[in-house]
Amino acid sequence: MSRDIIIAINAGSSSIKATIYELGEGGQELNELSTLELSLNGASINETAEDFVRRLREGLEEEQLVSIAHRIVQGGPKYTLPVKITESIIKDLEEYMIFDREHLPLALKLIALCEQSFTQAIQIACFDTAFFNNLPRLAQLLPLPQQYQGVDGLRRYGFHGLSYSYLQQAFRTEAGEEAVNGRVIYAHLGSGSSLTATYQAQPIDTTMSFTPASGIVMSSRSGDLDPGLGWYLYQKDGVTPEQFNKMMSTESGLLGISGLSADMKTLLDNESSNQRAAEAVALFCYRVAQAIASLSSTIGGLDSLIFSGGIGEQSSIIRGRVCSKLEFLGISLDESRNQSHQRLISTEHSAVGVHVLPTDEAHVIASQALEIIIHERSEHEQ
Repeated sequence: MSRDIIIAINAGSSSIKATIYELGEGGQELNELSTLELSLNGASINETAEDFVRRLREGLEEEQLVSIAHRIVQGGPKYTLPVKITESIIKDLEEYMIFDREHLPLALKLIALCEQSFTQAIQIACFDTAFFNNLPRLAQLLPLPQQYQGVDGLRRYGFHGLSYSYLQQAFRTEAGEEAVNGRVIYAHLGSGSSLTATYQAQPIDTTMSFTPASGIVMSSRSGDLDPGLGWYLYQKDGVTPEQFNKMMSTESGLLGISGLSADMKTLLDNESSNQRAAEAVALFCYRVAQAIASLSSTIGGLDSLIFSGGIGEQSSIIRGRVCSKLEFLGISLDESRNQSHQRLISTEHSAVGVHVLPTDEAHVIASQALEIIIHERSEHEQ
């Protein structure tokens, strides 16, 4: 039986995940069939990508494959909509490699291998930064000397945009148009973590800046640091720019503070007996609450708070500790609802609705690809 398949590929900093969808009857709906996930585990980019594409080929008939859509973390100043991947786009992304050495090399290698292995499939790039393209001017500015203002794409971008796109639509379905147009903060808390404030369903500000290493403390990323720290470590210990970049991206955050693990569950399991683990957890909650309070000032208060991501969705402890620091904003958490991971976890009299919504970046990626496919088929029929 003939069927049309779309694959959404998410090349992250610690793993690659492919979600395989079948187009439903009429070619307008996405039905998830299966997933394939491969941990990077310190292997080289080439080895990991080749192994992943080889596994992807198993069980797939190429003639069924309509499109392969890739999450591209950094779209730079140019790409604000999903696009079919062409040679010129590849050249642009290669130039953007300097923006994002952590994700783009692997993504580009996967694109090249998929081009070789699935010659009939249309490849599409979906950009994480696109959601934030129209951030207000002040939220985009980096306080650098005039000669760097707006040059070579230097601006605050924001990331996790595909996740925020999904969460915004899910919140619209969950709570309605009035709620999604209110003063909303979305907290995508996982291995990489960020928060975004929206008003009238438009992003107003976000915690991540020029790179995904910025913002709040994360699993192995430092988040925001005093810019003088790099210079200090260079003078004191001879730490090179390359070493500093690796340290703040892969050796810091929860892992660096605890000296034990980058995994929040592991830290929570050990916090009663390990002071450094307890400090890592406490700092994470402190920074998340601080970010929520700060972002609320950019939208004139807070009507709704949405937790998502691996930590945000699964850890009632973290949600409870964060919200306990925000009672001054009118947040009142229902402990029973929180413990049972209900969609609405605030009390009936809470001035702020607190929600838990699972995110699904893959579905957004596949949906954006499907829109392009439908448009192309429509043009072909005319």
